[in-house]
Amino acid sequence: MLNLYDALAFRGTTEFPARLKRAIEALDAGYMPLHQCVNQGGQADASNMAVTVLDVTEVREDIRARIGVFFTEVVGGCSCGDEPFEQPVYCELGVTIDRQSGDAVFNVIETAGQGGI
Repeated sequence: MLNLYDALAFRGTTEFPARLKRAIEALDAGYMPLHQCVNQGGQADASNMAVTVLDVTEVREDIRARIGVFFTEVVGGCSCGDEPFEQPVYCELGVTIDRQSGDAVFNVIETAGQGGI
């Protein structure tokens, strides 16, 4: 299971969003549902992923964050002569973090499709 416990040490401080951003950017992108955000049928390439923490709230035993994720979609060519191409993608994900264990779950909130990186 995915765990963001280290970022929880800064919960309630002004440093928490920056720590959460760094913790998420350090994750293996396979933990995030980026494949649900691609819009050309390509593959998500998170090698240049950038995360923005948009909102953080505490609800009962959870911390819920809304994050913006910029990454690249690699789209295969349409015919034999076409080379794959890349396009920037932006989507918003929700992150629910258990305040006791640090266990975290991601879900897609909104897919904006193409965006700037």
